[in-house]
Amino acid sequence: DANYAGSLDWRVGRDGRRQVAEGLASQYGLKVIDGWPMPALGIDCFVMEAQGNGPLAQIVDRLSRDPRVESAQSMQVFRVLAHNDPLYPLQPSAKAWHLDELHRIATGKRVRVAEIDTGVEIDHPDLTGSVAVARNFVDGRGNVAETHGTAVAGIIAAHADDGLGIAGIAPEARLLALRACWPAAASGEIAFCSSFTLAKALQFALEEKAQVINLSLGGPRDRLLERLLDTALSRGITIVGAANPDVGDGGFPASHRGVLAVAGDDGHDVAGDILLAPGRDIPTTLVDQKWGFVTGSSFAAAHVTGLVALLRELAPELRPQQLRDALAPPMAPGAAADRHVIVDACGAVGKATGTCACACTAARDSPPPR
Repeated sequence: DANYAGSLDWRVGRDGRRQVAEGLASQYGLKVIDGWPMPALGIDCFVMEAQGNGPLAQIVDRLSRDPRVESAQSMQVFRVLAHNDPLYPLQPSAKAWHLDELHRIATGKRVRVAEIDTGVEIDHPDLTGSVAVARNFVDGRGNVAETHGTAVAGIIAAHADDGLGIAGIAPEARLLALRACWPAAASGEIAFCSSFTLAKALQFALEEKAQVINLSLGGPRDRLLERLLDTALSRGITIVGAANPDVGDGGFPASHRGVLAVAGDDGHDVAGDILLAPGRDIPTTLVDQKWGFVTGSSFAAAHVTGLVALLRELAPELRPQQLRDALAPPMAPGAAADRHVIVDACGAVGKATGTCACACTAARDSPPPR
């Protein structure tokens, strides 16, 4: 098992902090296996492997009380939640979200969307040129093409009107393909991530000035990740998380305050304030330059991520909460905590911009409060 600790004195320098980490590891019977600066939080994080010297919980507790350490925790494990384009008529969003009409006024042009997931097939014919940056935070190798990340990327930003496959919700968004998860088997349908790989990817997304972050994954609450999410939200970045239907509150990070929690439009059993979007039998890009159908809240979250990119293009000054209010009206005081809102893309655009873009509803075509 492994844990990480961070926030050694920033003035010491990286080499000095590494020496302190090595000293801590020696003192507590650990082995340093990786490290990464987190300037967004003003800390350095180190992954240390326990060498069998007592229960991990006790070691973490002792580290947490060491004055040289800001925090320590066990490594958490997360998992991904599974126009003339020929498959366009099969996309639920084509009709329900009036994509052809929306794309006449917005395509997500130049909006930077960080997809933190498994690897993306960046040379897929429906994605070529859509990925501005690809990084691998799992093992440091080059880009890896994997199923889940490629499927999410296609829903967000596949080319439109190219005579191939599908049309992404935001076909001109600039994707940051950040590999922080790895498939558990060759199929790639199940994949895992760790606290550390996700933290590295989030730090990179902050450095690269992502405007939207997609997290189609879930797991236990994590203090380091919570801090990075709060930092992103404080900078006006919109974060979209997939709600896990098998967890009461949708799981983390979807249940984190400020994150847009999304489930498939058949996911009415998920507790909390949840946005519902297309998530069943969704055509999208797959590895080996193929297309196929996928189902799950991961892909519902990808729809909302693309829609947020459209809203950011049309109304870049809106803060995350204003974008949330455009997607769903604020809950009335005293209303039940559990609420499920089917996303109305045309209504959201109308509310964000104050103009009717497509099949707007009159009740929602005024701009959100500034």
